[in-house]
Amino acid sequence: MFLTLGTDLAGVNAPASDFGFLLHKNPARPQAIEVTGGSAHVFYPEATDERCTAAVLLEIDPIGLVRAGRGKAAEGFTLGQYVNDRPYAASSLLAVALGKLFRTAMNGRCDARPELAARPIPLEIHVPALPCSSGADLAERLFAPLGWTVDARPVPLDPEIPAWGDSRYVDLRLTGVLRLADALNHLYVMLPVLDDAKHYWVGSDEVDKLVRAGEGWLAAHPEKDLISHRYLAHRRYLADAALERLAEVDGEELVDESSDEGSVSLAVERRTTVAGVLRELGARRIADIGCGEGALVGELLKDPMIGELIATDVSARALIWAKRRLHYDDLPDRQRDRLRFIQSSVTYSDERLAGLDAVVLMEVIEHVDPPRLPALAKSVFQAAHPAAVVVTTPNSEYNVLFPSLPAGNFRHPDHRFEWTRAEFETWSKQVADRYGYTVEFRPVGPVDPKLGAPTQLALFRQAVAR
Repeated sequence: MFLTLGTDLAGVNAPASDFGFLLHKNPARPQAIEVTGGSAHVFYPEATDERCTAAVLLEIDPIGLVRAGRGKAAEGFTLGQYVNDRPYAASSLLAVALGKLFRTAMNGRCDARPELAARPIPLEIHVPALPCSSGADLAERLFAPLGWTVDARPVPLDPEIPAWGDSRYVDLRLTGVLRLADALNHLYVMLPVLDDAKHYWVGSDEVDKLVRAGEGWLAAHPEKDLISHRYLAHRRYLADAALERLAEVDGEELVDESSDEGSVSLAVERRTTVAGVLRELGARRIADIGCGEGALVGELLKDPMIGELIATDVSARALIWAKRRLHYDDLPDRQRDRLRFIQSSVTYSDERLAGLDAVVLMEVIEHVDPPRLPALAKSVFQAAHPAAVVVTTPNSEYNVLFPSLPAGNFRHPDHRFEWTRAEFETWSKQVADRYGYTVEFRPVGPVDPKLGAPTQLALFRQAVAR
């Protein structure tokens, strides 16, 4: 089982060999890890300043796979557990190996080259033998909406006998300009989807994996239903749970296809911007109100200067998923001591949130019925009365630039409204005047000269220092 990832880092002003930093694998030292039923190897066929290619070789022992209890999937008969294509064809086993080999890269972390990990780079991916049970066109349907140029060529059953036709395998090549973390997550999800088989037990933890790997792109994918059902082994209750969770991400997965720098996840850019504003404020005690599944909380936990972090949501289920997403029970004691989860409503005063350095309402106000907005403002700005409040909300003027969003629709079915820039500024200035704050506005995401940015941010500061 074989896969290569290559780049020349063209246009990013860095030697191609820096690719090794992004992957956290030294080009000069081949590495191997043990996986269920075999071993996975990483090595570099080429690593120069001009071009760098990393290769993943997965060696699977079918007998070892059966002994581990993972060889009884779709083969359907006893001999088929031992004689099959698992050692040769990319599948869920390769996806698992990628997750173990490149876990840090998939999370978008690279302390040695953080600026390189955060930006799209030119990538080429080659999977020579990929099971594709619905034909080569499925690879196009799955990868093309994510910004990839797809070349999926059916592999003939026998090149010497054309009359036999094509096999169910394709030779897949992907080229595009994307973040490495996004590319790895695309592969992690799509390999088992194309094969339409999971070669291990599929339970509720697989929903977490799918939502985590699909963050920033899956909710807006035109084939998200097919992807969810195939990834979760056609277990309807799991697929329904995954789709429900994806629907709760407030339109964050909408992709700005007008950007010259490739596909841009608003979710990632929004979190990064809000975290940057909080660092600018020097906030040490922060509450994320309406935290959802904890995406921003996870980002803020990376900052050691934050001493207290409170995550609140009106949904108890959302808090449970947030704890799972953040692996709360497995966090070091020092990290857990910094973080509290509280079930609370943004429209009711909560003394546990009083006197903080900053409160964040990231994509929250648009979920509140307009008649309840005065109660929201009173609970946050008067009762909690933090030193600063950061509010983000969609800019409805920008919606026309999202090709995947039907005209006149909100970005999420639970949105009660979506404001223009003028409407948001009017509301914000009225709130600031009433409760003794100043307010400034910042764009989030690429700015269109006429329509503004996709997300609008208001930064409120107390007019008189405490």
